Amino acid sequence: MLESARTSFTPSGYHHLGAGTTGDWGGVSGRFSVVDGSVRPQTYDFLVGRLMAKRDMGGGRIVWLEAGWAETGWATPGRQHIYTFDTNTNRWQFYDQYAVRPGDQVWLDIGTDRTGMWRAWLWWNNRWNLLTQQRLPLGTAARIEQYVEVHVDASRQTKIDVPKVTVDNVQLRPAGGGPARYWREDVPTETAAGMRGGFCLNWLTRYDTWTAGDC
Repeated sequence: MLESARTSFTPSGYHHLGAGTTGDWGGVSGRFSVVDGSVRPQTYDFLVGRLMAKRDMGGGRIVWLEAGWAETGWATPGRQHIYTFDTNTNRWQFYDQYAVRPGDQVWLDIGTDRTGMWRAWLWWNNRWNLLTQQRLPLGTAARIEQYVEVHVDASRQTKIDVPKVTVDNVQLRPAGGGPARYWREDVPTETAAGMRGGFCLNWLTRYDTWTAGDC
């Protein structure tokens, strides 16, 4: 009965599958596969694969920059887009000059320089392309996240199908510079539950290679 209830619909709200650092880092890069989820048009459903740099400022305020690919119910439903979101603008920015589709793999990078300017990049046409740069109150290092995130519009119950998303080659860059290193078990890390909302998270190599999607 519990299994039937779990799979008959996706609970409304947010479902996070992935991990976050408990310490501060200067940047992160990684590769995400693009899939076609059953996101409903004209809703606030969305499915994203993304990297994030964030800081809890206290008093309920969190600042962040995220970059990834997204399929949403409001931006050309049924299509996947490269996107960013940051708390300076508080809006989704879509980059349709980079046409992605199911089966593609996208390389993403978020990082900062010594001035505290944070930038999001996409590897496209054999070079890194700047998506956005934001001077956020993150400083020169921040907590880092890597997630597949699903949001279900609470206004209508449904079951959202998420084919398996593969994430690999995730590397962290130390605060203050230095060579990048793979995000492995020796990095203090908080992880999402292995199963939630009908979705499963599978660590192939903790924490730089993993999959997430329907169980």
